[in-house]
This record gives sequence, C-alpha cells and structure tokens, in this order.
Amino acid sequence: MGLDGRLRAVVSLAQAMAAAHAPRDAVRAAARGARLAMGGDFAAISAWERERGRLRVLVNEGELRPGEEEFPADESYPVHDFPEITEFLHERWAGGAGPHAWVERADGAGHRAAGLVRRGRSSCVVAPVVLHGRAWGELYVARRAGAAVFGAEDAEFATVLAAVVAAGLAQNERLEEARRLAFTDPLTGLANRRAVDVRLEEALERHRTEGAVVSLVVCDLNGLKRVNDTLGHATGDRLLERFGSVLSLCGAKLPGALAARLGGDEFCLVAAGPSADEVVEAAAELCDRAAGLALGEGVACGVASTGDPIGPVRSARRLFRLADAAQYKAKAARSPKPVVAGRDHSVVRLADSAPPGTGERRRFRGRSGSDGGSDGVRER
Repeated sequence: MGLDGRLRAVVSLAQAMAAAHAPRDAVRAAARGARLAMGGDFAAISAWERERGRLRVLVNEGELRPGEEEFPADESYPVHDFPEITEFLHERWAGGAGPHAWVERADGAGHRAAGLVRRGRSSCVVAPVVLHGRAWGELYVARRAGAAVFGAEDAEFATVLAAVVAAGLAQNERLEEARRLAFTDPLTGLANRRAVDVRLEEALERHRTEGAVVSLVVCDLNGLKRVNDTLGHATGDRLLERFGSVLSLCGAKLPGALAARLGGDEFCLVAAGPSADEVVEAAAELCDRAAGLALGEGVACGVASTGDPIGPVRSARRLFRLADAAQYKAKAARSPKPVVAGRDHSVVRLADSAPPGTGERRRFRGRSGSDGGSDGVRER
C-alpha cells in the first residue's frame, strides 16, 4: 500500500471509530480498520487490566481460529508472559522516547511466536495503545502463514494507527461519559427520569410486539422532609443514597430491571420480562429493607404490571398513572407492603377517575385517606 493508500486508511479508521455508538462498536471498528490498513488477516484489541495483571482481549476481527471469538467473554493472558507491555514501554518512556510498535515472527522465540505457530500465522505487529499518558493496551495485527512477513515500515505505520485508535477511544470515552451524565441521577448514581422514559417506551414496544410483561414500581421514601428539617439536607442525602442502594439491590433480582430516582423522594423500578409475581415479590422485599433503614420511615410502594388485570396499556402514561395511584393508596394507608394495581381494584378506578391533563405523571392527593396534601390531582 502506498502513501496515499495509507493516508486513506488512517482517515477511514478514524471515521469508523467516530461513527461508533457504543464502546464495543468502537473497538471492533478499530480492529477492522487497522487490519485492512495493514493488509492483515487478523486483528485484535486488548486492554491492560492492571488490577488483574492481565491483557484482556476486547475484540478479535478477521480470520478467527478455533478458540477465538469476536467478543470473547474472558480471553486474557498474564502480563508476565508479555513483559514488553510493561517493561519495554516504561523503560522507553523513562528515557524520553515514545511508544513504538514492533514485529514478531513465527520463527522467533517467546509466547507470541508460539502463538503465531499454533494459529497458523506468519508474523504480527504489536502496537502499544497509549491513553491519557498511560499504557492502555495494545493493537495486534497478524498475517496468515505463507503471507509476506511484516517489516520495519509496517511497525512504523502500526504506531501511527495505534495513535489514531487511542484518539478514537478517548473520543468514545467522552461521549459515553456525556451519555452517562445525561441519563444518571448525580446523587444516587441510579438512572434518572430521562432514562426511565426511554426504557419504558422500549419495554412497551416489547409488550406490543412480543407480549412481554412490563411492570413499573413507584416508591415514595417516607420521612425525608423530617430528616431534612431536623438533621439537615446532608443527612437527608445520605438517606436517599442508602435507599438507592437498597432499590438497586432489590432490582437486581429482576433481570434487566432499571432502578431510577425520579426526583426528590421518588424512585422507581422498570422491568420487562419478569412476571408480575416476581416484581411484587421484589417490591415486598424493598419495603421490608426500607423499613430497616436508620432515620427513614419506610417507603410507600405502588406496582402496576401488564401481567395483572389492569386493562390495556398502550402508553407509558397509563402505566405511570396506575403505579402512582397504587403508591398513593399505599401512602394513605401507611401500608408496609406494596399496593398492586389490579389486585386492589380500587386502584384502577382511582387512576381512571383522575381528570385528563397534559403531564405524563400525576400524583393523587386529597382523596379518602389523604395524608394531608392538596385536593385533586397535582401534575408533576
């Protein structure tokens, strides 16, 4: 490949990584772009996990041999088998030089040469990937047996490609962090309302197309105002964080469930797939654990599930209205257990009797058993 071809390959690799929407897509684009640019038959991206002392393969791309998977669950190798990733890099950096790729041949010595022979490959180029000034991992490109062996110019080009990969990974990290912040509650680390809206719409689409059971658990943490007023907001924040941890723990019993803080003292769980009984069981455990939290006064919990007799659920608004009504009933009755729409038939009547409004969620106040709120329905 000539100079123009290599320049086009570099641009193509950068563009492919920039277009990736997830970390997995980014590393796959990096491996594929580097393989094509180097004229290789196989490429891999590996990360150096310092805490484990291992190189973990994130992606294998190209001609895969037996035992190689595109996205391996846990293909990793002890770093002491490949001392160059630590000793070589750090020694070179200490001397003021930058990271540089090198070539390994099947007729050489060491673990990499043995791996080439075992997998029917003639040579490989190993290029350190440096991110934020530290060795992050490596780019590995190999050619099959019988193909031309990589040379010094290939190693120089691989060094350039590794730098492009590092830049792409850094950009992807920034985008992921931005996405995380956009969908995360900063105090508890749980999902936020925006994430709930997205997940619930996805879940209801599964309900419409696959018949999946969709459930929503809405929780109101009791006693937060008293804690804030008497012990200060810092203590109230700690109570919110502790309850968030309990919610996450109970939500983990429901595969794929999303635990979220809607705002203030309100939290929820969104589940798609688990049965209504499983969700109610998790909500009951949540109530029990919340009752044992220091400083708090338990939680009022309402459940609405398409697995119960609640009528057609065509929108997230409908499910929220039902779960809100159930949570209101639990709050008004100071129930130590969750109230479940459809199993308590008055909940469905309560939800359906609320006057129409523009908000997606509504809080039920001022009805029989009220805890002293304003009359009617308050939009939120």
